[in-house]
Amino acid sequence: MKHTDEYYMELAIEEANKAGSIGEVPIGAIIVHDDQIISSAHNLRETSKNAVTHAELMAIQQACEKLDNWRLENTTIYVTLEPCPMCAGAILQSRIPRVVYGARDAKAGCVHSLYTLLNDARFNHECDVTEGVLAEQCGQLLTDFFRELRARKKEKKRLRKLAELQDEL
Repeated sequence: MKHTDEYYMELAIEEANKAGSIGEVPIGAIIVHDDQIISSAHNLRETSKNAVTHAELMAIQQACEKLDNWRLENTTIYVTLEPCPMCAGAILQSRIPRVVYGARDAKAGCVHSLYTLLNDARFNHECDVTEGVLAEQCGQLLTDFFRELRARKKEKKRLRKLAELQDEL
């Protein structure tokens, strides 16, 4: 049975939720080969203390291991947020032919927002890109995460000031 882009994006959103539940920025990615999921990952930068543990990079690494090949031909990567320059580069290098993403990333997106790396004819590989699949849901995950993060920081600051005032008394 051939699944839809929305079906696979829902699974990427599940991965993003895993990241959010452990305090990571909620971004998830899955890679599909011949209508079979061959890898799934979510952000782990804070947990791993490693700048390159983005969802896309870890999903690509798993997929390469699964297919025993660095060329990920006949695959589609589904990611909840528009890939950054590092991830877009890895997508190009691994020859993923199709990219589907949810929300745009105005600050780091390199598929449409800041650059169009995946469709630059100067590279030896270009990708078919579908944007905006479940974009509202994907974007809301990030909005909620950062709103909560700001609220926690504000509360910590308030408690710190309260403790300082109590120490003065």
